Amino acid sequence: MNADDSADSPPAVSATMHRAKTRARASHVTVGRTRMTDEGTVEIDCSCGMVLTNGPQWSLDEHIRLHRAEARYLALSEVAPAGMPRLIPVGPDRLPR
Repeated sequence: MNADDSADSPPAVSATMHRAKTRARASHVTVGRTRMTDEGTVEIDCSCGMVLTNGPQWSLDEHIRLHRAEARYLALSEVAPAGMPRLIPVGPDRLPR
């Protein structure tokens, strides 16, 4: 702790936002094994129920990473304090469009 730090200063990450991020991480894990479809794509299930696939311009790994990032974004957006400056504009209810 620096001499300038106050015992009353807020934590670096709020408990609410930390819990939201943790829930998102736990709710979006791949399950089972990859499968090859008759069309030649590779797919795997997410614990949320969505099937993640590769595509003509993206890999399965890229889809998994995007899916997890979107899940974290949604979870954090739902609990972000009103008035917090945002990179992406959101409605009054603070949820992404």
